[in-house]
Amino acid sequence: MNSEQQYIDLYSQCRQMICSHSSDVMNAVRDEAFARFQAGGFPTKKVERYKYTDMEKLFEPDYGLNLNRLQIPVDPYRTFRCDVPNLSTSLYFVVNDQFYAQAAPGAHLPEGVVVGSLREFATAAHYNRLAGKDGDAVTDLNTMLAQDGLYVYVPRGVKVDRAVQVINILRADVDLMVNRRVLIVLEEGAEIKLLFCDHAADDRRFLATQVIEAYVGGNARLDLYCLEETHAKNVRVSNVYIDQQRGSSVTHNVITLHNGVTRNKLDLVLSGEGAECQCCGCVIADKQQHVDNNTLITHRATHCTSNELYKYVLDDKATGAFAGRVLVEHGAQKTTSQMTNQNLTATKEARMYTQPMLEIYADDVKCAHGSTVGQLNAAALFYMRQRGISLDEAKMLLQNAFINEVVDKMQLEPLRDRLHYLVEKRFRGELNKCEGCKLCK
Repeated sequence: MNSEQQYIDLYSQCRQMICSHSSDVMNAVRDEAFARFQAGGFPTKKVERYKYTDMEKLFEPDYGLNLNRLQIPVDPYRTFRCDVPNLSTSLYFVVNDQFYAQAAPGAHLPEGVVVGSLREFATAAHYNRLAGKDGDAVTDLNTMLAQDGLYVYVPRGVKVDRAVQVINILRADVDLMVNRRVLIVLEEGAEIKLLFCDHAADDRRFLATQVIEAYVGGNARLDLYCLEETHAKNVRVSNVYIDQQRGSSVTHNVITLHNGVTRNKLDLVLSGEGAECQCCGCVIADKQQHVDNNTLITHRATHCTSNELYKYVLDDKATGAFAGRVLVEHGAQKTTSQMTNQNLTATKEARMYTQPMLEIYADDVKCAHGSTVGQLNAAALFYMRQRGISLDEAKMLLQNAFINEVVDKMQLEPLRDRLHYLVEKRFRGELNKCEGCKLCK
């Protein structure tokens, strides 16, 4: 059986059950997504944007799904007690793929701001309008099966000073597939900082698909941080779609500290004049972990700026991949773009694949890209050893300094401080498994 056939059969047999536990807005686009998925199936490694990750293999195992929305026995507010004042966040939870609304989060948000269940608040004006244009098989699969998720709305001119932290908890007594959906809508002049933290509460195999759609209005500002710290049995496939209007600003940071297999895709469009984005990623992987980041930034308007910085540190037999493409369309004059990918492989068995690309159809631009793959500086190691520092400690210090260039660019200061601490612990081998929200311990 092909990997996709089990999902085709599942949807055909359980469509009514899926729809009965969701909303009209989410249900309205399911059949169209199913038709595309049924016709195309999962992409093979011959497809350019999927050449480094075998999607069919990832989706081949038989996972359980909670389509009937049975209540999962978990109290995240007790199990994952975060030190909220230190991170200065308003705290929310998504358990598997369902917004946790059994208890009030106690967050104090400005008037008109909504952080809640996608099933309850999603509107047809925004839901699947970005993702539905892509034709990506994973996005279509998520659209077919997702029943709930997270909705974030900030009205015109409202600035949310306190960061919103969302803990995505994977919790199950059996191997489980979850399909999480996130919709973010910022009207003109709105501002918000969002921190998504992925954690696994059980030692089970999890397959998580995630689709994030973000609409950033004129002169609005979105800071989006995605931190993954799960375990080696976790598979995470995340597709992020962002549309920016005139004068808007987006910061997107993805941090992979511990995982099994991770595949992140970012499609960001600078639709309005003067929009700017800063996209950063840092990856620390060892053992046989696999992390694949694929980005496409499209400059569609004039005077737009994009900056990308992705850094990997790979040890043991880990595999990393980065494919970044900047597309400057006709008429997008005065574009400024810089893409940088730098990587360290600590062993001969570690593998890194990098593919930076520029595609330019305008003649008044400043665009550059570059990538490097190397090992730790032998001279620096020798210098440190001569001063009494052990080899392991010297390696840790150099790797830590290398990855912290990305961490230092994060605007959310409490998160930046905690990540400096977590990155060092990760290099020391102290984050072997998730034991709750380590940001707050």
